Amino acid sequence: MPQTDEKNKIREYLEQRELDTLSDFATKSINTLGREVPEEECNLRTCFQRDRDRILHSKAFRRLKHKTQVFLSPFDDHFRTRLTHTLEVSQIARTISRSLRLNEDLTEAIALGHDLGHTPFGHCGEGVLNELVKGGFHHNIQSVRVVKVLENLNLCKETIDGILTHTWGYTPKTPEAQVVQLADKIAYINHDIEDSIRAGIIAEKDLPEDCIKYFSSVQSKRLNKMINEVVFNSLNMPKVAMSEEGWYYTTKLRQWMFDNVYIDSPAKQEEKKARRVIQELFGLYVEMLKPCCDESKIQRVVTDYISGMTDRYAIEKFKEYFIPRGLQLSTKDDYLFKLAKMTD
Repeated sequence: MPQTDEKNKIREYLEQRELDTLSDFATKSINTLGREVPEEECNLRTCFQRDRDRILHSKAFRRLKHKTQVFLSPFDDHFRTRLTHTLEVSQIARTISRSLRLNEDLTEAIALGHDLGHTPFGHCGEGVLNELVKGGFHHNIQSVRVVKVLENLNLCKETIDGILTHTWGYTPKTPEAQVVQLADKIAYINHDIEDSIRAGIIAEKDLPEDCIKYFSSVQSKRLNKMINEVVFNSLNMPKVAMSEEGWYYTTKLRQWMFDNVYIDSPAKQEEKKARRVIQELFGLYVEMLKPCCDESKIQRVVTDYISGMTDRYAIEKFKEYFIPRGLQLSTKDDYLFKLAKMTD
């Protein structure tokens, strides 16, 4: 049986390699702020590699494959889902992080976990819960709740901060989290353009002319240009940011997508139905829990349950409770009541 010191040499080698090769601005595994509950270190992996693996093996990560990105429950397998979006964010973020000699493992962990708390039916579902829940609902905050409470992954504080701050209006504490915040925008702007063109909602020629001139009309070239704008503006700098000019055209393209795709377009025709699914399920589950759950916890439990659903599961539950069909001997929502027992 190898001695403890021998067993830990692989992890210690990886930690030393980070110290020897990463940028002075990078977050080093050996300097982590740690976990909420201290654990014995792994003898093979750094702390951030363990975080990545825990997220990858979580139930919430697997459910992303059946959650909407922009197009609700697409029949065409080439449209993005929340899972493929997450993988594209991870790829872009890792490319940027590697180029800047930042901690690629921390970057990947944040990227893989950033949307774990997203609702069924994309931002439509998030908007409905935000209206129904006292205090509002935000998927980044729910993502943190997933990793801290619902799946109890006991991640490092740096990973949790990156998951929380990946969205607009937050200030990340590490350069790796800054990378993911930018990669998320770069990913969804570009893949949503491609999906919208595939769906026939827009054409490449419809995009703002100055944005096409700056980034190119070719999807791969546009994506590459945005990534380069981040990397070469951030080399040997403490802050990761896109160039001022690049950011101007990126945000202009993003706003154009909101005006022409994300709001009031054929991609959104089914959202009224999706809203009703969540509204009806929310009201139903609140009533179901009243006899057996403390009133102060009911909204929290129902929010956790519905936000964790995939599109198709939410639709099936709606059919089960609101669409007439043949005799059913029983219905099961066991996890709803399990949540009620475990929620603080």
